[in-house]
Amino acid sequence: MAASNILPISAPPEQQREVRLIARALATQGAQATCELVGPHGERHLIPEALFHLLVRVVDVLARGDAVTVAPVAQQLTTQQAANILNVSRQYLVRLLDEGRIPHIKTGKHRRVSVKDLLEYKTHRDAQRRATLTDLTHLTEDFAGYPELK
Repeated sequence: MAASNILPISAPPEQQREVRLIARALATQGAQATCELVGPHGERHLIPEALFHLLVRVVDVLARGDAVTVAPVAQQLTTQQAANILNVSRQYLVRLLDEGRIPHIKTGKHRRVSVKDLLEYKTHRDAQRRATLTDLTHLTEDFAGYPELK
């Protein structure tokens, strides 16, 4: 897959309304819903369940005004691409690689990170952040919030 294929895709502003309508229509479908794709000549194709669930997730993200990227989990990313996905600087990502926190391979002088390893790190990092925020919330509640603001 070419590097340009992992660039984020978003719905243009003039299509946002239609995307939101499609998202609502897909959200009202049950887990066992079946959908068909109608081709330009009226031919009908049943959308497999796995593809339907992927479509629901993609449309949901686009309906919120966010962008999506689709990449095979086996794909290797450059350090800049990986940093962009994590929303960190390339230098910070390189430090994570050097510390062994994210597996990577070297091809000559360049490092490559698999999408699978990067997403596993991101999932773990995000879970740790949520746990820390929950702990901070409990501490604030235990100390009755911020009394100086009352």
